Amino acid sequence: MASELQSLVGELEANISKVVLGKSDVIRLCMVALLAGEHVLLEDVPGVGKTLVGKALAKSISAKFCRVQFTPDLLPSDIVGSSVYNAKTSEFYFCPGPIFANIVLADEINRTTPRTQSALLEAMSDAQVSIDGQTHPLPRPFMVIATQNPFEFEGTYPLPESQLDRFLLRISVGYPSREDELQVLAIHRNGEPLDNLTPVIDCAQVSALQQAVREVAVEESIYEYVLDIVEATRNSAELHVGVSTRGALCLYRASQSLALIEGREYVVPDDVKRLAVPVLAHRVITKGYLHGSQRGAIEALIQRFVDDVPVPG
Repeated sequence: MASELQSLVGELEANISKVVLGKSDVIRLCMVALLAGEHVLLEDVPGVGKTLVGKALAKSISAKFCRVQFTPDLLPSDIVGSSVYNAKTSEFYFCPGPIFANIVLADEINRTTPRTQSALLEAMSDAQVSIDGQTHPLPRPFMVIATQNPFEFEGTYPLPESQLDRFLLRISVGYPSREDELQVLAIHRNGEPLDNLTPVIDCAQVSALQQAVREVAVEESIYEYVLDIVEATRNSAELHVGVSTRGALCLYRASQSLALIEGREYVVPDDVKRLAVPVLAHRVITKGYLHGSQRGAIEALIQRFVDDVPVPG
């Protein structure tokens, strides 16, 4: 069974790599979020492949996929759905929105108002939405892949801290190397390669992988190591708000997911070290006003905490 699961992971990762070239780290982190049953925020300038990564992941899974283009006039009901009156029956019936999918691509999420952004909170936390006093469960597995440009502020609305905290990982895509960019030009010679991508895994297999993640062994020393890093953020004189308990749980779950992806049945300290920055950096608040340009400094600060905390033997 373990070898079958590992084979599925390899097939999924290889399939995404056919169209997302030179971004193995980004693909691996998206896989971590998927197998952990959580959500991911892709940040960078336009045109580096943020949306492509989300589409490639969605097309590699035989599941329902919806893309929502976030705009300033988007309403919460445009995402979660609404009750519609049927004149023939004189009754209201629920019309589900695009959030009722297995994978939802929230494109340019910071271009809509905080009111509309908050429509995702319950869905991302509990895989359900509440409308007109009724709770509607979302399909499983459920994952939100959001994109945003952190360097443009005109016509954008910064994500609230509560919204950021719902993302397991914040990932910077970055520019490809020259060699990878040459391959990108080559594979686009005959059209869009994403159109030829076919699913290699289904929802039941994704659910099996997510269950396997929860069975990955974690020693007591790893628990202590995670909490030591979290405690360092809370005691830092440079931070106004440190990592929450949810952040600690996210680092723990992400480490289990990475261990499974790399073919291990147990977590090692290197899993925690590798994931600490993308899992924790967006969960802290520096003293003073937080600008997008401070992201590098915050990530360097988290990395310093990781470097300073003793690694368990």
